[in-house]
Amino acid sequence: MFTPFSITGCSLELLRKGERGIVTFYKSKDERILNRLISIGVTPGITITLEQNFPSFIFKIENTSLALDTESIQAIYVRIIDN
Repeated sequence: MFTPFSITGCSLELLRKGERGIVTFYKSKDERILNRLISIGVTPGITITLEQNFPSFIFKIENTSLALDTESIQAIYVRIIDN
């Protein structure tokens, strides 16, 4: 028997265009990536909306659209918000 389930959290790179999530943590040991994320305002508790995932990742925080490299996007983990 199949039990239904849903994903409530994932890496930002797995979100689909238009999906929103709240940043929960970073998963990277690279201090350069962590410092970059903090400096642009990607901190735990902030809401992110994925605007584009190809050819590059573009996401929105409040009224600001930002682009990041794949390595940085993979380090951001979010809790998905139901739209």
